[in-house]
Formats: sequence, structure tokens, C-alpha cells
Amino acid sequence: MANLKEVRNRIASVQSTQQITKAMKMVSAAKLKRATNAIVQLRPYATKLKEILGNLSGSLEGSASPYIQEREPNKVLIVAVSSNRGLAGAFNMNIIKAANNLISEKYSSQYANGNVSIVAIGKKTQDFYEKRNYSVVGNNNEVYAALTFENVTKITDSIMAGFEKGEYDVVELVYNRFKNAAVQIVTTERLLPLPKSETEEVQSTSIDYILEPSKEEIVEQLIPKSIKIQLYKAVLDSHASEHGARMTSMDKATENAGDLLKALKLSYNQARQAAITTELTEIVSGAAALNG
Repeated sequence: MANLKEVRNRIASVQSTQQITKAMKMVSAAKLKRATNAIVQLRPYATKLKEILGNLSGSLEGSASPYIQEREPNKVLIVAVSSNRGLAGAFNMNIIKAANNLISEKYSSQYANGNVSIVAIGKKTQDFYEKRNYSVVGNNNEVYAALTFENVTKITDSIMAGFEKGEYDVVELVYNRFKNAAVQIVTTERLLPLPKSETEEVQSTSIDYILEPSKEEIVEQLIPKSIKIQLYKAVLDSHASEHGARMTSMDKATENAGDLLKALKLSYNQARQAAITTELTEIVSGAAALNG
């Protein structure tokens, strides 16, 4: 009977867990819809801005903007975008692995000289790199409490100011790009200086714009705007990816709990039948002994 009680307790525990994972899946699905709408609405604007910037700035010299000046990458900043919470499968660990691979494969000498810094957007990457004594700049965990362009821009302004002052020679961005609820693509791209593909890809296709007041002044406005939009898009991509990963993870956990529940119920029934058989055997044996 003790075995039956133990199995009953395990069944109750698994049923409770299954209810929790179902609820978390529903919550993540609702949040995913809102997050998906946000990134889908921003992408066309970000793409068009990038295209216009490329057409305008392709013929400019590096001195036209401090944000397109190529320098020897002696000081590196990695912007790692994760989440504040777990229970999303490998979502956060994939970002940490990608950032670590980027450092070891591309910036190992800078890291050895203590010239690699981290800007973590999300508690998971913040905690990981702080515990391992990396140079972590600031704390941006609260950005998800109110995920707006203005709040993300505060982070971008700080990064741009550091680049302009020469505190960083190159800024790399690591984040999960949202494809669908089941697929998140770990993406690494350069934030600063603006990649040549972004400023030179237009040279093969000339588009004639009528500009007022001048190309230089307009590009001076567009380049900072493009950088801010790029980081904001990455954070929105990551936010949607987080909810997609968590919804998928909770769906799998619910399915696994269901399989475990079936196995436990089978064990319970077998134990119950064994207990009943034992009791019947004892009763028959007792009756036979009395009659004998």
C-alpha cells in the first residue's frame, strides 16, 4: 500500500506540473502574438531606411560620419541580447555560446589583453558574464518592463557615445532573429562602424534622390537613426523569439508530462492489481487454514 501511495503522490505532482506548463504555454502564445506584430511592423521600415542610407552614403568618405570610420579593432564591445527569464529551452544559452564563440574565434587577442567588454540586454547574459568577471557595461535588465524605442535608444546612445570617444573600435551584436514560433536564428552582425555592405552595396545601383537641404546633412541624421533602429529591431526580434521558444518548450514539457502520466497510471494500476491479488490470496489462505 505504501507503494500505491507513492505512485498516487507522483501522479498528483505530474498533473499539477502539466497544468502549469499548459498555462505557461497559453500565456506565451498571447505574448508571442503581440511581440510578433511589433517586429513584423518594424521590419519594412528598418529595411527601407537601410536601403536609403546605403544609396545616400555610398559615395561619402569615412570622415562624413564618425559611425562609418573603420579603425583597428583593438577595443571590442559585444552586445548580447537575451531574456530576463528562463524556461525557454536553449534560447539564452545559444546567445551565450554564440558570443563566446565570437570572442574566441575573432577577438581572442583583444580578450587576452582585457579589451573585450559586454553590454548585456537581459538578466541571463548579465548574470553569466558578471559571474565570470567579464567587463560588463551597465545593467539593462529593466528594458523589457517597458519595451519601447525610447528605452532601447538610451542603450544605443551610450554605445554610440563610447564608440565616438574611442572607448570601442568595433561593436558586435548577438541576438536571436525571429522566424516563427519554433525557429529562432542566432544572428551575429556588426553594429558599429556601419558595415561596408550597408554603405557600399548601392554603388552598383544608382538611385537619384532630390535632397533638401543636402546629402551630407541628411546622412548625418539618417546614420544615427539607422543604428538605433538596428538595435531596436534586434531587441524586438529577440523578444518575439523568447516567447516562441518558451511556448515551444512548454508545449514539449506538457507533452512529456502527459507521457509520464500515462506511465505512472499504468504503474499505479499494476500495483493496485498486485495489492488486490495479494489481499485475495491472504483471505483465501486464511479461510483454507480455518477450514483445515
